[in-house]
Amino acid sequence: MALNIRPASEVAYDCISLGEIMLRLDPGEGRVHTARSFAAWEGGGEYNVTRGLRRCFGLRTATVTAFADNPVGRLIEDFILQGGVDTRFIQWRDYDGIGREVRNGLNFTERGYGIRGAVGCPDRANTAASQMKPGDIDWEDIFGNHGARWFHTGGIYAALSESTAELTIEACKAAQKHGTIVSYDLNYRPSLWKSIGGLAKAQEVNREIAKYVDVMIGNEEDFTASLGFEVEGVDEHVRGIDVGNFKKMIATAVKEFPNFKATATTLREVHTATVNDWAAIAWHDGEFYESRQYEKLEILDRVGGGDSFASGLVYGFLDQNDPAMAVEFGAAHGALAMTTPGDTSMASLAEVQKTAGGGSARVVR
Repeated sequence: MALNIRPASEVAYDCISLGEIMLRLDPGEGRVHTARSFAAWEGGGEYNVTRGLRRCFGLRTATVTAFADNPVGRLIEDFILQGGVDTRFIQWRDYDGIGREVRNGLNFTERGYGIRGAVGCPDRANTAASQMKPGDIDWEDIFGNHGARWFHTGGIYAALSESTAELTIEACKAAQKHGTIVSYDLNYRPSLWKSIGGLAKAQEVNREIAKYVDVMIGNEEDFTASLGFEVEGVDEHVRGIDVGNFKKMIATAVKEFPNFKATATTLREVHTATVNDWAAIAWHDGEFYESRQYEKLEILDRVGGGDSFASGLVYGFLDQNDPAMAVEFGAAHGALAMTTPGDTSMASLAEVQKTAGGGSARVVR
């Protein structure tokens, strides 16, 4: 049975995201601690999904976030505008001149190469987005008056503060009230939860949010850490392409959360930082759907690959309401996104269609 998705003609947006958007500073082929120059990009786990849906797939998207009103915030805004994502729901906070009260997040990111893995060094404490709280956003206006077919957020944003967790729950409830499909990327990051209650708090927050989610995204580690599942027969030490582990986890998850209408994950086997096996699997209405496998995928920049998978998955549901197509488009889009620098996708719909269909990497003229 297909997802009950609102018709595009009834709403202003195909997808709206909620999350923090940081300024990514990239030393290119070098290291952060020896760099003398950085390339600047924008990026954020939740935003990257709506950005991909707009730039690659041509859908109408918007983002909900907040920035300190200074040149760094306006630079990130300019990147968002270049990506075509609607900025009308962004909130601006007065800047105190030094960031004592509010600031914008920075993310220093090394791509990694060969045996040296990618490294992220976020600098995001006390940011405007992390201080957002229930009541700050008029969700009734967003989902009731403007309207959206899909709403996407995730565990990174929910982990930034107690108030962002509460805001995430408020947003998910409002979206469901108006018939908007809600997707959530568990995206468990131990470093984010460490100072605010650790694993126990992560499970408390994510289990509450899960009650209001239609499409849950995450691998077996995310489901175990974020939702507290202990599934017999799942080897917690196994990582990479392990379809059996995911299927066992989903069988448990959908019994406890019958509101889940679909789940999905990427399947990655890391040979080196720049060579991975890559695939994806989705569950919907009692059936599993597996993408083609991309063996020994050569990677330039892996950051954002999972977000681009999510945007391809969302597109497949929005365009065709077809889980088989959704998982193929997700896997292909994620693979293509990792061949270019930065968090966000530089792929085109034609490239995704070609790659999902098994097309080669021959020169296109």
